[in-house]
Amino acid sequence: MAIKTYKPTTPSRRHMTVSAFEGIDKKAKPERSLLENLKKNAGRNSYGRITVRHRGGGNKKKYRIIDFKRDKEGTATVINLQYDPNRSANIALIQYEDGEKRYILAPVGLKSGHIIMTGADADILPGNCLPIANIPVGEMIHCVELYPGKGAQLVRAAGEAAQLMAKENGMAQVRLPSGEVRYIRENCKATIGQVGNTDWANIQIGKAGRKRHMGWRPTVRGSVMNPNDHPHGGGEGKSPVGRPGPVTPWGKPAMGYKTRKLKNRTEKFIVKHRNAK
Repeated sequence: MAIKTYKPTTPSRRHMTVSAFEGIDKKAKPERSLLENLKKNAGRNSYGRITVRHRGGGNKKKYRIIDFKRDKEGTATVINLQYDPNRSANIALIQYEDGEKRYILAPVGLKSGHIIMTGADADILPGNCLPIANIPVGEMIHCVELYPGKGAQLVRAAGEAAQLMAKENGMAQVRLPSGEVRYIRENCKATIGQVGNTDWANIQIGKAGRKRHMGWRPTVRGSVMNPNDHPHGGGEGKSPVGRPGPVTPWGKPAMGYKTRKLKNRTEKFIVKHRNAK
């Protein structure tokens, strides 16, 4: 998908880019039966405490219910492709033969009018969903399940794709976009192809206000805070960190510190870690 640029009429416009929304039906309204109200929490948990900083404000938006489980077998027709404000990928509105409508993530190459299939006998075409056991080795996949029937949890961001590396003894080796290679059960489902909107990562925000519209509040550097607010704070004028390396506001190393548990229960499924050399 192409990127749209602007003439530098203002300093913020000079570097701002947006998606050209090629293939998106701009006149299509969201399917009302697949919309839910989205309550703003501003980074707070159920106790009202801020657990994710720098969140708040932003435009109102409704959540589009995405069919990550793909538990309805059969063929469906793609009605149109739509923009989703809740994710980086675009979504496709599909209609099954009995009239039921659902949203799925739109892969590269999917267009309105295409026929997609769900089931073990589905063809190896973009948008078709089937068990990993029925997918040829070497195929690019997305929306990968970790547990059968739970729904897709892996490879859902714009432009991402995983590769099926090998299959044996009911387990498949899948190389994820991060470089990690892990075992996944062959009876888990996956969708063929690469997630669409591949140029999403190249979009330049351009100005602070646009980030505020997305619900992000300003991030302040620790070095300009007081020492009681941040370990980097304090000192006369511009001061260095004063530590062997930068840390978080709570004193944890901020760069290169591994947070994954050494005895994680899923460690046995990982063949190669993403940071392995």
